[in-house]
Amino acid sequence: MVGSPLQFLDVAKKFKRSKGEVQALQRLSFHLAYGQIIGLLGPDGAGKSTLMRMAAGLLLPDSGQVLVFGIDTFSPDNRIQSQIGFMPQRFGLYEDLTVQENLDLYSDLQGLNKEESQKRQQELLALTALDPFSKRYARALSGGMKQKLGLACALLRSPRLLLLDEPTVGVDPIARRELWEIIKALKEEGTTILISTAYFDEVERCDEVILLHEGQLLGQKTPGEFLSPLSNHTYLVNRKDSSRRQLQEELRFRQGVIDARIFTEGVRVLCMDLQIHPASGENWVPVPPTFEDAFVSLLGQKNVLADSPELPTRILPRHEINPEVVIEVNELKHFFGTFEAVKGVSFQVRKGQIFGLLGANGAGKTTTFRMLCGLLPVSAGILRVAGVDMRRASTSARALMGYVSQKFSLYGNLSCNQNLSFFSAAYGLKGKERRQRIDCALQEFQLSDYRDVNTDDLPLGIKQRLALACALLHDPLILFLDEPTSGVDPLARREFWQRVNGLAEGGVTILITTHFMDEAEYCDNLVLMSRGEVLAQGSPVEIRSKARNDVCSQPSMEDAFIYLIQEHEAVIRRFS
Repeated sequence: MVGSPLQFLDVAKKFKRSKGEVQALQRLSFHLAYGQIIGLLGPDGAGKSTLMRMAAGLLLPDSGQVLVFGIDTFSPDNRIQSQIGFMPQRFGLYEDLTVQENLDLYSDLQGLNKEESQKRQQELLALTALDPFSKRYARALSGGMKQKLGLACALLRSPRLLLLDEPTVGVDPIARRELWEIIKALKEEGTTILISTAYFDEVERCDEVILLHEGQLLGQKTPGEFLSPLSNHTYLVNRKDSSRRQLQEELRFRQGVIDARIFTEGVRVLCMDLQIHPASGENWVPVPPTFEDAFVSLLGQKNVLADSPELPTRILPRHEINPEVVIEVNELKHFFGTFEAVKGVSFQVRKGQIFGLLGANGAGKTTTFRMLCGLLPVSAGILRVAGVDMRRASTSARALMGYVSQKFSLYGNLSCNQNLSFFSAAYGLKGKERRQRIDCALQEFQLSDYRDVNTDDLPLGIKQRLALACALLHDPLILFLDEPTSGVDPLARREFWQRVNGLAEGGVTILITTHFMDEAEYCDNLVLMSRGEVLAQGSPVEIRSKARNDVCSQPSMEDAFIYLIQEHEAVIRRFS
């Protein structure tokens, strides 16, 4: 038997860009063991997607060798493709075909005969629990169901090596857990699985982890081997006289602290030294290290906002509003034809809060979010944003808002500078003030080196910075963030939240949707939705407490999310 299902031997790969060349992989060597789940992790530009495409034989190395079951990918031997399943980040489902028709099409494309195709499809529909939805159009599937269908299409030939490039991006925690159950079942069947991911908890489920940075291998070890050097270096810190955001900001700059992040009821701290000297009133409790701690320790976490220039304040026309309540929602509804997508939702958001809107795919949170932004009309109920009735005067309210959509809404064929110019004009900025704000945005968000680069050529983390910079040009009172960190690497997510926390401390009200449950911990208050209704609302502590039971005495936010939604849907099924 060949020694490894996948080997990279001194592999290098570079790409031409508008300004010179980019070295994607640099003399990279590693091999995979049979029958294991191997996690692939690294920041933007690390070379993860290039590695995946080379493993699938879609790219060839400039130098070195890529061997799949001992066969060089340069070889015309077609046995390679018959033994590989590959699911890229944006798997090409055909939206106007049903689940069954997509499976039939991919079976034909992969050369399966009718008999073996039907048998394999039945197995995959059972494995992915898509059998009841075989006649549903792909466009009508939830995000998680689309990912499961994409996975099923990649598994039609029963591959011995499965390559998954961030398969859980953009899906809710329930769908993510279901996908991992499928992945574990495939491992038990003997499949070797290489999976890239932005979720640290997923990395900890892997047998081994490959950590990349700037095209180079930083390490290939078990999760435990990455964590062992950090024993006794991690703490949960509390202090009664300050908010978690204030405490985090103080700890972040303290000598000996490598990293500080908001976590459950306190701030999780990673320290350089074992000797800790708590300040007055602080309570430091040792906690076990996680892979996130190891990642930050190896790659470093810059204080990207230190010594940055502040954007000049622009005086906006203020409305007669309650200084406390910035968003008021009461019995809000929205219909698509006869379908009631949002069913009498009510909540309030106060000035300077970070307010999270959570829910499974299809819960109605995106529809609610778009009504709040004035992008969808209100079918019924009360919706006031900054004191403005959104049913009558949404245009005036939108002047007080900044908006970052999930896809960032940037113009890919325009440069950074051109995007900033366009959005500043759209927000009504003119003359000297406009030029000043664009210059400050380029400095504040460290975009000066990219000012002439087209957005399509930017790494995802830089796109995110640019999208936030564009949304803040006009000094909005309220910032709407629709899954702004989906697909963004872990370091860029941390940098993003560092900025968001600073905005909230400065009095900006922030409403955010996210599928990252660790990000939900940064929120002051949350609303959890399911099937158009509000299941629970309150602080992260209050939401987690609703899921506490005999089986799980200390539920995480993800545990609470899954428990509350599944309990709600079970009740619906009993009474429907």
